[in-house]
Amino acid sequence: MRIIGGKARGTKLDTLDGEHTRPTLDRVKEALFNIIQNNVYDSVVLDLFSGSGALGLEAISRGAKEAYLCDNSRDAIRIIEKNMKKVHFENNINLMQLNYTECIEKIKHKEFDIIFLDPPYKSEYDIIALKKIIENDMLSENGIIVIETDREKEKLEELKKININIYDLRKYGRVSLIFLN
Repeated sequence: MRIIGGKARGTKLDTLDGEHTRPTLDRVKEALFNIIQNNVYDSVVLDLFSGSGALGLEAISRGAKEAYLCDNSRDAIRIIEKNMKKVHFENNINLMQLNYTECIEKIKHKEFDIIFLDPPYKSEYDIIALKKIIENDMLSENGIIVIETDREKEKLEELKKININIYDLRKYGRVSLIFLN
């Protein structure tokens, strides 16, 4: 895995071993950032289930001014710290080792331009997090939320019950990206 675009383009990132995290494939990440490229510059980003930090670091590389990266795993935090140092983005990253609901509670006063929700696939954490994000009005006026999932139909059914607009949907193999605003 690597940074695909921007200042740190080409930098290889470390990833976590094991089955608890699943890094976003480079081709999916590239497609994602091509879709949201006009929203990235000078944005404030939240990557709630950060893993290796690849999405938040990619956003900073492409011109986001600040990113909040959260993961519950100490191993993930260590990898993110290592990756932050590789790309020299320590001053642009707010790193938190917290459960996603604790993280939302801690930063609920912030407003974000881009929010990435890429939790473990077999969980409902993204839907729970989305409801809390909406409840706390954490998305900026023109902000976007991107959910990565392998259960597109189930997620779309859940999202219909929430007051949020689905404005784009892309499928890459078994992975779907759902764009909300």
